[in-house]
Amino acid sequence: MDIANPLAAQRKRRRRQLAIAGGVLLLAGLVIGAVNLGPALPTVERSAAWIDTVQRGDMLREVRAPGTLVPRDIHWLAAQTSAQVSKIEVWPGTRVEADTVLLRLSSPQVDSDLRNAQAQVAAAEAQVAAKQAALQSQLLDERSSLAQAQADYASAKVRSEADAKAMEKNLIPRVQYEQELIAVKQLQHRTDVEQQRVQAFGAGIAAQMAAVRAELQLQQSNLLLRQRQSDALQVRAGIAGTLQQVAVQEGQQVAAGADLARVARGDVLIARLRVPEVQAKDVALGMAAQVNTYNGLIDGTVTRIDPAVVDGSVQVDVTPSGALPAGARPDLSVDGRIRIAELKQVLSMGRPAQVEPNSEASLFRLDASGNTASRIKVRVGATSVDRVQIMQGLQPGDRVILSDTSQWDKYEQLRLR
Repeated sequence: MDIANPLAAQRKRRRRQLAIAGGVLLLAGLVIGAVNLGPALPTVERSAAWIDTVQRGDMLREVRAPGTLVPRDIHWLAAQTSAQVSKIEVWPGTRVEADTVLLRLSSPQVDSDLRNAQAQVAAAEAQVAAKQAALQSQLLDERSSLAQAQADYASAKVRSEADAKAMEKNLIPRVQYEQELIAVKQLQHRTDVEQQRVQAFGAGIAAQMAAVRAELQLQQSNLLLRQRQSDALQVRAGIAGTLQQVAVQEGQQVAAGADLARVARGDVLIARLRVPEVQAKDVALGMAAQVNTYNGLIDGTVTRIDPAVVDGSVQVDVTPSGALPAGARPDLSVDGRIRIAELKQVLSMGRPAQVEPNSEASLFRLDASGNTASRIKVRVGATSVDRVQIMQGLQPGDRVILSDTSQWDKYEQLRLR
């Protein structure tokens, strides 16, 4: 028969109470610890993060822009008159010389105008010849009248001199002699008048011939214009190069001034870059640039900046300073970098995603172990294509996550694995 031990039951009940109290305290501690720890740190794959180290040294400020290779010398051919495209002789991509016929046009109006101009020139030439012959005939008549007047004057003068001797011997009346003197003076005056008429008529010939010759020159100029219009129906390249584009089709009616074809010199190419308008303000003529054709790099210089903004970008021309790599051709897509400036001995690192110049950015900096990254505020200065200047918040040797971390904006720390 067992005898109950009140002390053993008391000890057992006390141990149970202590165990329950300890469990409650442990649970409370775990809850408090979990509350103090906050949410669990997100984990980032190290291989998926772009991490760079802050460095001190020289930094190049560059502007990056896409573009294409374009010919420096482009020759657009336009229709001189309204015409119809009869035949396309050469197609795009063909090498042509300056006198190569690219297109043949036809225009009955141009042919008619040319014939009319030729007839008008012939008529004007005949008028010049007829006018000259008529004036020469009149001039001869005037000279004949002058010669007759001179002869009459000379004859009368000789007679008056003879009569003067006869009068001295009283062989003729004095009245007769004085009448002869009056006649001599009249003939002398007539001779002077005829001389003046010949001179005046000579000057008039020059003026009248100038008038008809001016009309002839006008008709010849018109003929030259009509001849050029007729010759322009055979559309020639104008320069040696490559036919890049034919803008019309056979049978098409084109108006005067309409573009017909484009010829370019393929041996002289420049890079035409499209620089974003916010960065174009930093670009200036003469700046060094480098163009990537994806088959080689080309060094060059900025030679033109378009004053207008088109679709949010500014056209900038870069002229190569050396030979183009193999495969360079018009309309080839390229990528260009324009050197803006070189900053000496500054803190810099790779350019983080979505960071603007002269702004403040929130970045994650790795600790010494490299397993945890903490959020810090960084002041950014000048920016380039792939680097930024650090003004405040980082020191040389600091490692920073540069890839996009917007998905972890609510966290102050990240864990890397």
